[in-house]
Amino acid sequence: MSEAQQVTLVTGGSSGIGRAICEALLAEGRTVLNLDIRAPDWRHERLISLQADLTRQDQVEAIARDIAARYAVTALVNNAGATRPGSIDSATMRQLDDVVGLHLKTPITLVQALLPALRACGHGRIVNISSRAALGKPERIVYSATKAGLIGLTRTLALELGGDGITVNAVAPGPIATELFRNSNPEGAPQTRRILDSIVVKRLGTPEDVARAALFFLAPENGFVTGQVLYVCGGTTLGVAPI
Repeated sequence: MSEAQQVTLVTGGSSGIGRAICEALLAEGRTVLNLDIRAPDWRHERLISLQADLTRQDQVEAIARDIAARYAVTALVNNAGATRPGSIDSATMRQLDDVVGLHLKTPITLVQALLPALRACGHGRIVNISSRAALGKPERIVYSATKAGLIGLTRTLALELGGDGITVNAVAPGPIATELFRNSNPEGAPQTRRILDSIVVKRLGTPEDVARAALFFLAPENGFVTGQVLYVCGGTTLGVAPI
């Protein structure tokens, strides 16, 4: 590898939850590689940003090869995502293709490319950002299906890679106050009010709430937790998610 520094790779780190995760990792002193469709409007001396359309498999494969050749990635956060709201009546195959690319193809492609470095360090960490919607959510047919698939991917990778010292876990956020959430749930709209009323702790989550959960799974010393899903949801999964 031409650049020897060990880095944590975060997809979709330019804004929202991904940015909060990047900033938390940078605060720990890590070097962070952000892979997003657009460049961030913020800077840090240890932040390296690359751009690619993660719904395009050809671009993902090319950038994955480049990252694997240049960096020793010891931790990976598969965060990039898109909601594509719609019911079964309105969902299109183009929408499905896009979110399958973001939520499933990109994580698998990146894991395959980065496995040598993840194995070599002896404490590789993979965190997949799923969603509370994986348990079912109206008007999110393609989103919930692929986020549920990401949980299945998490559990299987944990079984396959545990012997290499690599842990694989998922964080599943509930309602988080991001631009993505606001676009789908305008302030004052009836569905937004229903969401707020359903939150046990009576507030929306913040990107930093999710980042703190991700940092727990990413810590090199937390090697005895793998294959798990942590719902960061303000209690909205109570009575829904299994124990």
